Amino acid sequence: MTVSYDPIFKCKDDDCIMEYVLSERVKTLKPSAIREIFKYAADPTVVSLSAGNPAPEAFPVQEIAEISNKILTETPIAALQYSVTEGYPPLRKAVGDYMKKTYNVGTDRDELIITSGAQQVMDLLTKSTVNEGDTVICEAPSFIGSLNSFRSYNAHLCGIPLESDGMNIECLEKALQTEKNVRFIYIIANFQNPSGVTTSWEKRQKIYELAKKYNVMILEDNPYGELRISGENIPPIKSLDQDGIVAYVGSFSKILSPGMRLGYVIAPKEIVQKMVVCKQGEDVHTNIWAQMVAEKFMTEYDFNGHLENLRTVYRKKAHFCMDLLDKYLVPNKITYQPIEGGLFIWCRLPDGVNMVDFCKQAVLRKVCVVPGNAFLTDEAEQCSSFRINFSTPTDEQLEKGIKILGELAKEIL
Repeated sequence: MTVSYDPIFKCKDDDCIMEYVLSERVKTLKPSAIREIFKYAADPTVVSLSAGNPAPEAFPVQEIAEISNKILTETPIAALQYSVTEGYPPLRKAVGDYMKKTYNVGTDRDELIITSGAQQVMDLLTKSTVNEGDTVICEAPSFIGSLNSFRSYNAHLCGIPLESDGMNIECLEKALQTEKNVRFIYIIANFQNPSGVTTSWEKRQKIYELAKKYNVMILEDNPYGELRISGENIPPIKSLDQDGIVAYVGSFSKILSPGMRLGYVIAPKEIVQKMVVCKQGEDVHTNIWAQMVAEKFMTEYDFNGHLENLRTVYRKKAHFCMDLLDKYLVPNKITYQPIEGGLFIWCRLPDGVNMVDFCKQAVLRKVCVVPGNAFLTDEAEQCSSFRINFSTPTDEQLEKGIKILGELAKEIL
């Protein structure tokens, strides 16, 4: 029996005869178009409004150094040795207690595990529940990192238009009625990335009821929830979950350190148990030193005071950014929706202006923003919006970059 392979590409070096065969699963994956813009952001002369990094002043550097020194002095082997896949038990307890006390999240039928960032939850849940061709319903637009995780398992993505208070409920129900094999609804309910939209309490309840009605899970991603700068807190969808249909995802990336790669998921035990098996095949367990640092920071330091300090930092930066938008962009017919928290603002160009060309022209003027089509389930769709980030740039960089965008818009119009 002869087995034939379909090589995807060959090495062009004359001395290389290897023919590389790629899996069917990754053949259709392509680099995102935004990488062509992102690569310019490394230029120190470029004002990058494209990143999503926490503000440098938001990191509790001194506290992390103190805790690390204590751990490596008193219990070094525990921090350097293998550990359990589910996560460092004291951290799991600290997070579970905090989520229950603060947000009433978690029941006896749930389990909490620590992951290597929230991004790993997207991979593990998709791997555990989605077969090739199954449908994942997402907000449109939505976070590109999650979309790419879903795509990597050849899921069919169905985007639901976002309104000022969350998903269009009529479109969501229609999708639940017509799409085949819907496995879960992916939602970032607080200060959504990239739109900045916060889903109202009324819509959170409706989304939960629809998921229950059509026997579909909800994947509730909440990386920015602690960064509310105005308005009232809205309970998570997971706080409604008496039916075992919501997987809640949290992260330390925006409140402690993204480089530590710490996330967590609270979900029905049956689902989590399969995710644990999948995680064992990916990374065995999440970095134990980082977990020990996070646990001590939560239990031995002023964790709530730290969160309030973050809100103060981002409140100032967000309002400064929106004032700049009002000064330089709005007069040139670029609109935006004010935000109540998070790290991003979604800007809309006037009709007739090509968004991709606008973003390219901005790069040539040494300002990077993220083109909106990068966040769509189909990047070929028309989009007139772009995303800016205000947490990473300095005030001077923000003003310089936004002023240039305003000048560009004025010239085009």
